Amino acid sequence: MSTVALVGVTASGKSALALQVARRRGDCEIVSVDSMCVYRGMDIGTSKPGPAARAAVRHHLLDLVDPDDEFTVSEFQAAAREVLADIDRRGQHALLVGGTGLYLRAVVDDFSIPGRYPDVAAQLEAELAEGRADTADLHARLAELDPVGAGRMEPTNRRRVVRALEVTIGAGRPFSEFGPGLEAYPSTGVPQVGLGLPPEEIDRRIEERFAAMVAAGLVDEVRALAARPEGISRTARQALGYREVLAHVEEGAPLADCLEEAVRRTRHFARRQASWFRRDPRITWAGGPAQAQDLLETALTVHG
Repeated sequence: MSTVALVGVTASGKSALALQVARRRGDCEIVSVDSMCVYRGMDIGTSKPGPAARAAVRHHLLDLVDPDDEFTVSEFQAAAREVLADIDRRGQHALLVGGTGLYLRAVVDDFSIPGRYPDVAAQLEAELAEGRADTADLHARLAELDPVGAGRMEPTNRRRVVRALEVTIGAGRPFSEFGPGLEAYPSTGVPQVGLGLPPEEIDRRIEERFAAMVAAGLVDEVRALAARPEGISRTARQALGYREVLAHVEEGAPLADCLEEAVRRTRHFARRQASWFRRDPRITWAGGPAQAQDLLETALTVHG
């Protein structure tokens, strides 16, 4: 059976649309592609599908790890491969749904993902922090070791330069050997449908969603996470909404200010998501839910 992806920015209505399509058809299972829905106990702030949705349609890749765990894209990729193979064996369609672009690319394009080398990364970050090198210096070093990889990124992009150099040094092989990079969009057997809405509509939805989250108990959820003896991982702490509410719970920052910052940060994130997805020429964009549903139905029928 086929695998089809539904993508879009946060608060665009992807999950509701996917659930509607899957319930109507009866032959689809939803595979979450969200880097924060993998954490148990982070339910309200991630808009994770609730018990009724999960009872109606089988969902995957939710609640995989505890909030104190660091969860990597390579771990997500491995879990997704296993889930997709199982769905295919059972003769069902897989409907990938989410807005974490890197995770989606890891599944759709089956990236070869390099490992982590924390000692090397720490050494590089220390050089930058202590002023012994700047990002341009590290890029020049990368250009000597991996000219192809260095040519794929801006010399001023600190995060990418450090990561590429970390892998090149730690793995003992050029970073570019792990694949063509995110700038390449190879042919794939996974049709992708994009649910596009005007930015002002997304802005309104984001504000309304945060208000609904607070009414549903977001602050209490964050307070319970903060009280866990095991703590919360660095990755989980960065989740939209959680970081800001943690500032209220742990540091006493005014809740209204924290929520305002959460809305502002989420809107900015949505703009970056839109930019990421718009660069991918393989995505067929819909102007609203009705058109997106038609495109999904066609993709599931044609590729079924």
